[in-house]
Amino acid sequence: MTIRATNQPRAHVIPLRPFPAAPGPAPAREPLWRDLVGDVLRRERLSQERTLKDVADAARISMAYLSEVERGRKEASSEVLAAAARALGLSLADVLALAQGELIRLSGARSRSAGRHERPAGPLGTVRLAA
Repeated sequence: MTIRATNQPRAHVIPLRPFPAAPGPAPAREPLWRDLVGDVLRRERLSQERTLKDVADAARISMAYLSEVERGRKEASSEVLAAAARALGLSLADVLALAQGELIRLSGARSRSAGRHERPAGPLGTVRLAA
């Protein structure tokens, strides 16, 4: 079988991936809540010198799932977060407050590095979370 050249115009190919961004610093990524909460849980577990298995058993959740929550791979439900917090001797409010503090710290560092003026996050200058 032979392929014949035709005088037909060629199809316009649209790239599926966008062109690479211009060189320079990448824009700062907004911290994800699941990463912050996972960091708080892991930091608290390690400060108590407890194993993943110990905390997972006490919380009655699987060790693999707790590991994924700590690494920010899973968005845990409030029930799972409360169970993990109780297993660590904390309340859900404690975990959320620690995560809130980390979010404020990271957001403040981001806004300062970007040269933006800081402004209060809420009506009283703090972020309010309902548990």
